[in-house]
Formats: sequence, C-alpha cells, structure tokens
Amino acid sequence: MFSQTTQIRVRYADTDQMKFVYYGKYFEYFEQGRSDLLRSMGLPYPEIEREGILLPVIEAHAEYRQPARFDDLLFVETILTDVTPVRIRIEYEVRRDAAGDPMVIGHTVHSYMNSASGRPTRLPARLREAVEKATKRTLN
Repeated sequence: MFSQTTQIRVRYADTDQMKFVYYGKYFEYFEQGRSDLLRSMGLPYPEIEREGILLPVIEAHAEYRQPARFDDLLFVETILTDVTPVRIRIEYEVRRDAAGDPMVIGHTVHSYMNSASGRPTRLPARLREAVEKATKRTLN
C-alpha cells in the first residue's frame, strides 16, 4: 500500500445551489490526488502517456458522508491498494482535517490501454517498477 495526500481549496465554482461541493466535483478531486500519487512515485501522467499507455477509468465509486463548502481546505488521501497485470485500484478519503473522519470515500479502477491501438494491454514494466519501488513489494 502506498499513499499520498493532496490539499485542495474548494472554489466557489465547485459548489451547487445548496452551497455544498457538487457531488461530481469529488471525482475531479480524486483525479488530482491520483495525478499527485503517480507523480510522487516518479511516474507523472505525461510520462506514462509518452510511453504509449493510457489509464482509462473502468469503475468509479463515491460515498458522501458530510458536505464540504466553499473555501474549505480539503485533504485528499489517495491510496494505491491493488495492482494486477490488467488493472489498478486506487482508493480516496477526503477530509476537512488531515486527521479527521472522512467526509467522502471512494475508489477508481483503471485498466491499461495501448494508446496507438486503443486495445487493453498488460501492466507496463515501467509502471510495475514504480509500484514495486513505492510499495516495497514484488508484484506477481
């Protein structure tokens, strides 16, 4: 397991008529956390894409427990929980306080896709090496 925490300040444009963060925005917060997680592993998205690999989302889930509001400072903990030869699962916990109870929890599952052919592919060696280094375990 490997994790990274990203801070996000809620913008006014992120809120809905009820003055809460619009539920769909959390998936954007998850995306920012995911980008930061990969970057912290030494694998920013642009490098993965230059190597001809895309990571399409094949599943996304969120549970909303407490609303966030304009100008809240949120802590998005992004956790790499499962990597297989054909997919990767990343979990998210959004908090108002870095140590507080989660306001929103969720996950995304991604497959690996060859950008030239648009077809699924196996776990690329470079991503495998980065995951093994970050998690300090060998993948089977």
